[in-house]
Amino acid sequence: MINLRQRSNDKELLDGNNIPFTALKQNLRELNFINTWLGGHAITLRGIERCAGNAATITICEIGCGGGDNLFAVYQHCFKKDIKANFIGIDMNEGCINYARERYPQLNCEWICSDYATVKFERNPTIIFSSLFCHHFTNEQLITMLQWLQQNSREAFFINDLQRHWLPYYLIKYLTRIFSRSYLVKNDACLSVARSFTKKDLISLLKQSGINKYTVDWQWAFRWLILVDNKLSNG
Repeated sequence: MINLRQRSNDKELLDGNNIPFTALKQNLRELNFINTWLGGHAITLRGIERCAGNAATITICEIGCGGGDNLFAVYQHCFKKDIKANFIGIDMNEGCINYARERYPQLNCEWICSDYATVKFERNPTIIFSSLFCHHFTNEQLITMLQWLQQNSREAFFINDLQRHWLPYYLIKYLTRIFSRSYLVKNDACLSVARSFTKKDLISLLKQSGINKYTVDWQWAFRWLILVDNKLSNG
């Protein structure tokens, strides 16, 4: 049995350089499939609903937006709920940004190819979120990220990420061996779980970031939804 008491420091292949675009596209397609059928998009929409409240018009930003699938799911949700929304997608991988721009031309989105931390907004987004992004970073980097999220979101921010647990680790390890066609997914899927979080980890990171008002809720399947309402946090 793998020891999951502490977060793994091993790097995912996706965080490397010079990934062939065909391999990147296959990885993005499979991640969208996983998010759709294992409830990842549903968790993101839950975060949007909790953060948006009764706002008539909102600006929603995703950092680490990948191929834009999360933002497109949010766009569809806002359209159904008659919520007027503008979107910003930030990712430092140019291939991801190009893929998202081509795949979702109907999405009213400003696509930004950049490290999220260097982006300067003319007006801060109403909501900023990330999905399956935080586990790519060290604890020290995450403290800086949490502070940036709070400083740059007008109303709230939330995080949708994985729970570190032996069951999803082994399930995803063997399922991807059988069903995945992506060498990136086959290598990175279980490693993502090993790099992810317990509730104790998340609470410690939030407190070290100076954030004292938050919710950390377990979600199916083996995910966390972390939400910070800036009105409460600053009160």
